[in-house]
Amino acid sequence: MRLLERESSLASLAEYAAEAARGEGRLVLVAGEAGVGKSALVERFQRDLPPARWSWGACDGLFTPRPLGPLFDLADRLGGPLLELCRAGAGREELFRGLLREVGDPHALDAVVVEDVHWADEATLDLLSFLGRRLRGTGLLLIATYRDDAMAPSDPLRVTLGGLASQRSTRRIGLAPLSAEAVRELAAGSGADACALHRLTGGNPFYVTEVVRAGMHAPGSSQIPGSARDAVLARAARLSGPARQVLDVAALTGTRVESRLLEAVTPFPGPAVDELLACGLVVGDGEWLRFRHEIARLAVQEAVPAHRARAVHGRVLAALESLGCDDDARMAFHAEAAGEAAAVLRHAPAAARRAAWLSSHREAAAQFRRALRFAADPGDTAGTDATTLAELCEGLADEAALLDQWHEAAEACERALVEWRKAGNRLREGDALRRLSRIMWNMCHGERAPVESAVSLLEPLGPGVELAWAYATYANQRMLRYELDAAEGAALRAQELAERLGATDVLSDALNTRAVCAWTRGGDWEGPMRRALEIALAGRHQDQAGRAYANLAALHNGRRRFAESERYLAEGIAYCDEHDLTSYATCLRSERSTVMERDGRWEESLLISTGILATVGASPSNRLCTVRRIGSVLARRGEPGVWEHLEEAAVLADRTGEPQQIVPVRLTRAEAYWLEGRTGQARREAELAHDVSAGSDPWDRGAVAVWLVRTGSPRPPQGEVPEPYRLELGGEPVAAARAWTELDCRYDAALALSGAGGEPELREALAMFTDLGALPAARIVRQELRGLGVRSLPAGPRAATREHPSGLTRREREVLALVCAQHTNAEIAAKLFISVKTAGHHVSAILAKLGAPSRGAAAEQAVRLGLAGLEVPVTAGGTRQGPAGRTVAGPAGGAAEEPTGRGGSARTPGPRGRTPGARGGAAEIWGARGAT
Repeated sequence: MRLLERESSLASLAEYAAEAARGEGRLVLVAGEAGVGKSALVERFQRDLPPARWSWGACDGLFTPRPLGPLFDLADRLGGPLLELCRAGAGREELFRGLLREVGDPHALDAVVVEDVHWADEATLDLLSFLGRRLRGTGLLLIATYRDDAMAPSDPLRVTLGGLASQRSTRRIGLAPLSAEAVRELAAGSGADACALHRLTGGNPFYVTEVVRAGMHAPGSSQIPGSARDAVLARAARLSGPARQVLDVAALTGTRVESRLLEAVTPFPGPAVDELLACGLVVGDGEWLRFRHEIARLAVQEAVPAHRARAVHGRVLAALESLGCDDDARMAFHAEAAGEAAAVLRHAPAAARRAAWLSSHREAAAQFRRALRFAADPGDTAGTDATTLAELCEGLADEAALLDQWHEAAEACERALVEWRKAGNRLREGDALRRLSRIMWNMCHGERAPVESAVSLLEPLGPGVELAWAYATYANQRMLRYELDAAEGAALRAQELAERLGATDVLSDALNTRAVCAWTRGGDWEGPMRRALEIALAGRHQDQAGRAYANLAALHNGRRRFAESERYLAEGIAYCDEHDLTSYATCLRSERSTVMERDGRWEESLLISTGILATVGASPSNRLCTVRRIGSVLARRGEPGVWEHLEEAAVLADRTGEPQQIVPVRLTRAEAYWLEGRTGQARREAELAHDVSAGSDPWDRGAVAVWLVRTGSPRPPQGEVPEPYRLELGGEPVAAARAWTELDCRYDAALALSGAGGEPELREALAMFTDLGALPAARIVRQELRGLGVRSLPAGPRAATREHPSGLTRREREVLALVCAQHTNAEIAAKLFISVKTAGHHVSAILAKLGAPSRGAAAEQAVRLGLAGLEVPVTAGGTRQGPAGRTVAGPAGGAAEEPTGRGGSARTPGPRGRTPGARGGAAEIWGARGAT
């Protein structure tokens, strides 16, 4: 196919190759619709760049792929140590590093092409992310092609592309359809009406070429075909009988097919292959034949009658077996298409286990589903059939759990339990009960978690890994209910048994639970939790690693140590995304949203939270904290939709029966009622939280106590509470506000000040609420001020913010002026009497609103907007002038920030996310993910 209108794309590729040759490796994402010429562009560029070493790999959309298929393609071409690692069944990290060593020499240009990544499995997407982060200092030009015309919002490729786009080494090339003039040039001499051809094909080069090659526009042709499929089949119809049979076999085999396979399946491959190459539907690729485009393969495949396709798949399966094919995913596909149940049950589970080992959990789940479609109901037959079926169901349950598909996990696990009982296997029955208990917990059905039954069944059978897991799960669930003595005792038994058996996954889980118990009691927890993470990572126990990352982030968040929490959030999200751990990745993103809720980044918090709810199949456990958090932010901002979220949160929380879920939801509802002026309902919600908070985390107890006072309840506080709550309960609201401000929780600081009763404190609370966009709370404070006889009240900066062309608040404009003056965040914080982290949040918000990638770009934008000359009036005495020239004193009585920025810190007035137990956010502890 002639390349037209691709000169700029070729020039860009040449530029990126030159950069890679200088040791500045590049990842080039080549995107476009099917047939637009992505492969043709790269093939043409290969001819223009002969000094490089080229290696090609491709993803195949024909069947559930073998994970890392492109890497294995590359290994076949590159050979050497990488091929040895592949043959030895090495883990994904070893394979990733092996490929990087092979193609990462900074002194030699390597061009690696991975085609059709829209069909990639998770492990291949992770490989691209791995390489994309490590291109600096290499001579690697990595080119990935993909279709961008039919990508679903939840497609994992979107997440990968978003991560890759943030890397400095990433470049993009988008290919557009051809213009009418280019179509006229391609169709020259064919007799086609170029304008009509352009309208029909939309300028798609493949469609244009197929229609022209099929001769459908020669003089005398009666019509233009409805699609390129007609043109492909018209060309195929001219082939001889033997060539057409070989073409059909090739189409049913995949985008690429080995020549030796065609020789084994068809009786006359030689001349027929020559005829196929001459017709142009396929091209030679070493020992392989490759369809020139997937559209052509699909057109041929769909034209093969079903009965003949089934027979062809059977012959291909037999040929692959005779050739010693070790690709179980490929074998399972042909076995299913041929209706060969025994072969499916032989290859699909093996493919599933290999996919799980390589962290391609979607592919693993698909292979287990495939096997289950062919696993006959054993009925009254031999127990071995029940055993096989039960193992397949458990495999699917584990993979579905990691993918946050808990309903499917529950169904599969319940079916496995039935089969183990049929098989009379008490040990596996007990283990299935333990597994089911974890699944039920994630579905917010704590009452249906049969972990006690699992322990009772397994204890008489003696020590084993199954019993160790049952103890660990029991400990976990007791911890979630704040039954800490029982939890620690069971966790210690699990730990001792795990150490004796060398079960490091159980050991990590037990240490994790003990660390959470220590945190709740105020003891040393961080060291044990880090050890739990280290053990999980060393043993490649992905489930336990995900749980450890989630709890490290949640526990730091629970202590309002946001910087430490953000560290583990960043590490954990990267790990879980790379290992296809959807459940934990969702949990960690939810936890990040909780941090943002607490430190005032409400818009960002909502964005993440609504994204979680939009996730297909989001589990009840991941929904619970998300809907609570959305309801909280909407209530604080006075926006609609509060109660639909908080009603769902209440139902889910009550269903768990866990105080660590119930308390935050009830307090959020108390706050929402209070903001609406419905104090009676607010008091009832606070008292419902009080009913279950006796043994809870001190931060929860403190929040309950404060809301009891705020809503007029006579109930007393229970136990010790953290300093900010203690100060507020002790009648020191200004000191409490200072403590909250030091923690970067400005919303809580404003709430504390609003209870002081004096005009200066109320004015300061009003300014803080207004600045945060907390309009209902600001309205309450205004009413209190008017009750004191105050008549002159500032309207706040929100009107000015709305009028500002970039939506900047006054505080953000002040920060921007300091950014223009090249001040660091620390210097900005010192000048404006705010924390360094709050200054950083303001800067981030400014960059986002201005669409600026850097501080320098923001400064340039400020000059264009006329904002660079803003002054920040700071007095020599340590105070600064607020609106109307008034001097602003901080919550502690000293100089403080004038609360006019929207990016400052905020926190809910209670514990917006406690810590034992959790699932999906709000500083919650991940207790029980379904480890096996």
